[in-house]
Amino acid sequence: MADTDNTEASGAGKRADGEFPDETPTSAIGSDTGDTTIGFSREAAAQLSAVDNDITAEEQEAIAALPSGSALLIVRRGPNAGARFLLDTDVTTVGRHPDADIFLDDVTVSRRHAEFLRHATAFEVRDLSSLNGTYFDGVRIETALLSDGAEVQIGKFRLTFYASRRDLAPLASG
Repeated sequence: MADTDNTEASGAGKRADGEFPDETPTSAIGSDTGDTTIGFSREAAAQLSAVDNDITAEEQEAIAALPSGSALLIVRRGPNAGARFLLDTDVTTVGRHPDADIFLDDVTVSRRHAEFLRHATAFEVRDLSSLNGTYFDGVRIETALLSDGAEVQIGKFRLTFYASRRDLAPLASG
């Protein structure tokens, strides 16, 4: 299914097979099949399904192995697409400076461009007054709390944020 399909914008969630159901998004997941293995809310399950459909099996394994309090950034577009960066400290710096924790070597990235801040099991991205700005899901931000599957753009680089599944499970069941 193409990314430009307008069905996704209507709010209907994808089924596990990647197709959009004909019914409204208020239908219960697994209610017609007797499936009792899904332990999260419909919304959380749909979000995880949508996020997980865009990643490779190897990336799924890396995300599944993340310990609590950590996250993973995967470069989706940019000079080093496919690169993965572990967020497992309270502050992770990003920039073109050789001392940056995440070194992004491109002129569209400021030397000290942004930082990722960990607050217990939540993560925030903060722009450090960079020339080209930092974008969260397509919107230029100064700071933003990250959600699973969110896109962060730093210069030419588009990175997808994946939180530890151990940290998402309590949120999804509530």
